[in-house]
Amino acid sequence: MTTHQRSGLDWPRAQAFLTRERDAYVQRNPTSATLAAQASAHLLFGVPLHWMNDWGTPFALHVDHASGAVVTDVDGHALVDFCLGDTGAMFGHAPAPVAAALVQQATRGYTTMLATADAAAVGQLLSARFDLPFWQFAMSATDANRYTVRWIRAATGRKKILVFNGCYHGTIEDVFVDLVDGQPVQRDSLLGQVHDLTEHTVVVEFNDLAALDAALAGGDVACVLAEPVMTNIGMVLPDPGFWEQAQPIIRRHGTLLVMDETHTISSGPGGYAQAHGLTPDALVLGKPVGGGVPCAVYGMSADLAARAVRAKHEAPPGHSGIGTTLTGNMLAMAAMRASLAEVMTPGAYEHMLALAARLADGIRQLIARHRLPWCVTQVGARTEFQFCATPPHNGSEAGALLDPELEHLIHLGLLNRGVMITPFHNMMLVCPATTVDHVAQLLGALDEVLAAIVIRP
Repeated sequence: MTTHQRSGLDWPRAQAFLTRERDAYVQRNPTSATLAAQASAHLLFGVPLHWMNDWGTPFALHVDHASGAVVTDVDGHALVDFCLGDTGAMFGHAPAPVAAALVQQATRGYTTMLATADAAAVGQLLSARFDLPFWQFAMSATDANRYTVRWIRAATGRKKILVFNGCYHGTIEDVFVDLVDGQPVQRDSLLGQVHDLTEHTVVVEFNDLAALDAALAGGDVACVLAEPVMTNIGMVLPDPGFWEQAQPIIRRHGTLLVMDETHTISSGPGGYAQAHGLTPDALVLGKPVGGGVPCAVYGMSADLAARAVRAKHEAPPGHSGIGTTLTGNMLAMAAMRASLAEVMTPGAYEHMLALAARLADGIRQLIARHRLPWCVTQVGARTEFQFCATPPHNGSEAGALLDPELEHLIHLGLLNRGVMITPFHNMMLVCPATTVDHVAQLLGALDEVLAAIVIRP
């Protein structure tokens, strides 16, 4: 954190505001407090996943149910949800077609390690949507990225991959390499890692075409694994023409391009690549593809598929290191079929993108009114405000802007006013069930929070 992020803020007022908001949270959520105390007896860190403590609340908020764009907590508060499970529920909580498909499948079996009629239908839907002919499945985008990298290494005979500094592709180990003073360094926060990841992971800054070209020149990089827009360190947009120039560079060196569209599916029905005419060799999509049911997909070109099949046929008998027993299970396939056919529709996107633009414009007006040197970035249905006057150009710039204390202060203030945004940086998603009134509620709450922490005129 630097002083720039807090320019325009009265920090003593902000700290006093945070104290009041923490007290208000405790008073508002007695049932959550009781459940959090009970959970701490047997759950590591007191929650099912330690990330759930990243909300910055005095204790974990507990949910009773969620539907559409609203989460209702165990104390009865209806919270307008712009986090949407950090993209897992990007198309709303419990979308009706997915719920109906799950109910229908629930008495017909959950997992058999066999194909169902849904499998062929899902493959056809994916191929038509993303213009890649061959697909496989996983339980998460982490696994889908891991399997894709493994297939490509086997297909190309190359061991290295290239990622962009500050990237996020789930918890596939290979990507946890950062640039520190221009040098690749294994991320210090990675637990239990025993192998040196820098041996097989190359890292360059996003939007740096010269660095990308130089890093691939050795002819030993199997694939570039990238989000078309960086999203998890704060959004970083590609420079105009970046991907149009990067693709031929990548292919000239015999390297394949994998686009992780798990977050950038917010761009449109076919993700960012389809919206912008990009042609990756492989594509990964996780969290939202099954309406929030745990599953993921990865697709590949005909050429890569042929090489992958050949590599499998030529390998000795035994486990490939790809897949799990529950991969492609009956519930997940039913959910994906319903989601792809009936939820992730052009009509849904038309609503989402228009409302996200309304949200982004509203936040820009608030920032201007409160005289803050911040900016707003939008990628389809995904919107974020960042603590800088102009959007960051790469992962290093985006990382330098992060201010967890300020973020938690804002998020807690919004939560106490009935609105949730993502606890990691300041990301908001609009879903098909989000309304104009929901957006107005978020803007009103943010206005109140900013008024309480800025320097008074």
